Amino acid sequence: MSKVKIAYVCTDCGADFMRWQGQCTACGTWNTISEVRLGSNPTKSSRSSGYAGATVAKVIPLDQVDLQAVPRFSSGFAEFDRVLGGGIVPGSAILIGGHPGAGKSTLLLQMVCGLASGGGVLYVTGEESLQQVAMRAQRLNLPTANVNMLAETNIETICHLAEQEKPRLMVIDSIQVMQLSDIQSSPGSVSQVRESAAYLTRFAKQHNIAVILVGHVTKDGSLAGPKVLEHCIDCSVMLDGDSDNRYRTIRSHKNRFGAINELGVFAMTEQGMKEVKNPSAIFLTRGKEDQSGSIVMVLWEGTRPLLVEIQGLVDQSPLNNPRRVTLGMDQNRISMLLAVMHRHAGIQMADQDVFVNVVGGVKVNETSADLATLLALVSSFRDKPLPNDLVVFGEVGLAGEIRPVPSGQERLREAAKHGFKRAIVPHANKPKDGIPGMEVIAVSKLAEALEAI
Repeated sequence: MSKVKIAYVCTDCGADFMRWQGQCTACGTWNTISEVRLGSNPTKSSRSSGYAGATVAKVIPLDQVDLQAVPRFSSGFAEFDRVLGGGIVPGSAILIGGHPGAGKSTLLLQMVCGLASGGGVLYVTGEESLQQVAMRAQRLNLPTANVNMLAETNIETICHLAEQEKPRLMVIDSIQVMQLSDIQSSPGSVSQVRESAAYLTRFAKQHNIAVILVGHVTKDGSLAGPKVLEHCIDCSVMLDGDSDNRYRTIRSHKNRFGAINELGVFAMTEQGMKEVKNPSAIFLTRGKEDQSGSIVMVLWEGTRPLLVEIQGLVDQSPLNNPRRVTLGMDQNRISMLLAVMHRHAGIQMADQDVFVNVVGGVKVNETSADLATLLALVSSFRDKPLPNDLVVFGEVGLAGEIRPVPSGQERLREAAKHGFKRAIVPHANKPKDGIPGMEVIAVSKLAEALEAI
């Protein structure tokens, strides 16, 4: 009989040790090191994969690798396919995270019910009973024929049954409750989550089955569990949305088969998650009358433009240190832009409270919002409204110059589709042939942009 191997693993950081000790020298925590039984030596048939029944790996020359396009199949949601890079790749491991109530289980249940008619699917629930999942499907009026369900938390059992069923898509809800028999720690620990995810990833690739893992998040919004969880999977997406907001955004943070930072928009309704075909329309809910401190800019999210409204409010501060509050933007960048405006435009707001808000809960991570933010603050500071048909984008440098941004013409075309008649853009982004029905004002300095408004 083979000797059972024993290791000691920190449940907080996942560090390995040869023997037990009171403090983890990697993360500094106390009493977090637990004993882990690694099991017996693997057999020849499972040495390369980690589970019995898997094929033995072999060496293949690089010039003999099949270069045919990787076939994809649609998830049934065009917005989700966009985030994944065009669809689900067979054999890939996808991790979807989000806060409780964001709609992860609802979205995946709708997905497997829609895909069941075209091929085998397997929905594994470890947190809910089969009756609870069936009640949700009935409430959403989903077709439940040919949808295979499994209530199990043991990874070995799940993979054994999946090998017999041979589905093209398997959903694990959720990875935090799954466990391996050889690991003695409780479900949700660092070692259990790490080894369970690695086991499922190997199974997916060797059996060409797409696996979607549901992951919980911590109170700061990051995925719960070890960081290696995001390293071993192929695609990581986050489903964001407040409980008081019916709209949900799904964004890609890692994708080995497509672009990252893609954005998909859904609406939570009584019939489940519905796609939003025109996301720009839900973020442009401005009134008919012109208002000071409000302006529209064009973001570039992944492979498409997105129109959002930026609001600025400047008010006399009663404090010795005026406040700088931002929602959806980097606060340090706002402080830098205010310094640039004081130095190169002569407008000082040192004694004013400055508030910046991106409407709709969108998070702006690119620098194309610099010019629009400054013009919105100047509009509020002077109490002079900006036209409703004006769109602005451009990066502002420390010398007061207006720098170009990528995909300028595509941004202008998207704005023209929504009825905008005027645009202030960097000089290098001005289209040579113009945009039909739109007056494009090109500026190279911050002072020129202020003169244009």
